[in-house]
Amino acid sequence: MGDFINPNNNLVIMAGGVGSRFWPMSTTDYPKQFIDVFGTGRTFIQMTYDRFKGVVSPDNVWVVTSEKYADIVSEQLPDIPKGNILLEPCRRNTAPCIAYVSWRIKAKNPKANLVITPADHLVTDVVEFQRVIKSALGFTSETDAIVTLGMTPTRPETGYGYIQADLQEASLSNKEIFRVDSFKEKPDLATAKEYVKKKEFYWNSGIFIWNVSTIVNALRIYEPGISRIFENLLPVYGTDKEQEMINKNFPLCESISIDYAVMEKAEEIFVFPANFGWSDVGTWGSLHTIAPVDKNGNNIIGNNVRLYETSNCVVHTTEEKRVVVQGLDGYIVAEKGDTLLICKLEEEQRIKEFSAE
Repeated sequence: MGDFINPNNNLVIMAGGVGSRFWPMSTTDYPKQFIDVFGTGRTFIQMTYDRFKGVVSPDNVWVVTSEKYADIVSEQLPDIPKGNILLEPCRRNTAPCIAYVSWRIKAKNPKANLVITPADHLVTDVVEFQRVIKSALGFTSETDAIVTLGMTPTRPETGYGYIQADLQEASLSNKEIFRVDSFKEKPDLATAKEYVKKKEFYWNSGIFIWNVSTIVNALRIYEPGISRIFENLLPVYGTDKEQEMINKNFPLCESISIDYAVMEKAEEIFVFPANFGWSDVGTWGSLHTIAPVDKNGNNIIGNNVRLYETSNCVVHTTEEKRVVVQGLDGYIVAEKGDTLLICKLEEEQRIKEFSAE
C-alpha cells in the first residue's frame, strides 16, 4: 500500500482562464492551461494534477472551468469524476469561482480541507512542494487560518503581486508559517528592488490552503451577496438540476477576485514562505528563463530543430516539420497548425496586435 491519503484533502484547480499569451500555440479555444509548452507530453493542467499525487485522491480533485472547456478537461484528466468538473457559464473572477466550489465541496464533506491552485503554473521541485502542501494542510485542518504560499523572490519581478510577512514570530503550531502584514499590488521596478532587498516580501503564488468552513465563513462575512447565491443552491448540488441553477445564478455574482473579496480583509491570514521552483510562466520570455538552454542560450522544444549562429532564442516547433534557423539572436520561433510566429523576444507583448490583424 502507498502512503495514507487523508480523505478530507481536496484539490481545486482553477482552469477557467482564456490565456492566449503563448500564441500561436495557445488560443482562446485552447488556452495555455491545456497545452504542452515544455514538450514533455504533459500539459500545464496535467502537470498541476500530477504534483498532487499521493496528497489528494483523484475522487477529491475538482476543476472549475468554462463550459467550453469541459470536454478538454475530461480528456486531459480522465481519472477525476465527471461530476467534479464544475462549469462556469460566464467569467466572474476568482471569488465566485472559489465560493461555488467551496459550497459544493462542503455539501459533500463539511470537514474538507482545500488547496486552491491555478491550472497553469510550473513547479520544478515536486518533493518540496508536496512537503509544504502537506504541512499547510495539517495547519489549516486544526485552525481557522487562511494560508497563502509565498515564494522567495529570486529577482525584482514586476509581474507578480507581493505578500509582506510578519517574520517576528512564527505561528505556535507550525514554525514555518507567519502572519501576513499586507498584500502589495504588482510594483514598479524601483519598488520591486526594495522588496527583494528586504527579507519579509514574497511573491504571491495564488495558491491558497484552508478548511472549507473557514472559507465559507469568511465569504459570508465579507461577500454576503455572493455567499447567499451559493448557500441557496445547497439542495441542488450533486443533482441533475445543479448546472441549470448555476447557469441561472452564477451571472448574478459580482466580478471580484478572492484577494480583494477576502484576503485583504480577513484577520486570520498567514503566509508559508517556500521555495520549490515556482513560476507562473506567463510569457515566452519567462519560458526562456526557466526551460533548459543549449550552450548558446537557446531553448529548443521540438524533435527536428537545427540552429546555426543563433543565440538566446526560444524555438518551439513540436510538429513534424524540420526547422532550420540561422543568424537569429533573441527571437521566438513558434508554430502551431497553419501558423508560424517569428518575433523578437522583447516585442512579444505586441504579438497580440499582430495576431489580431
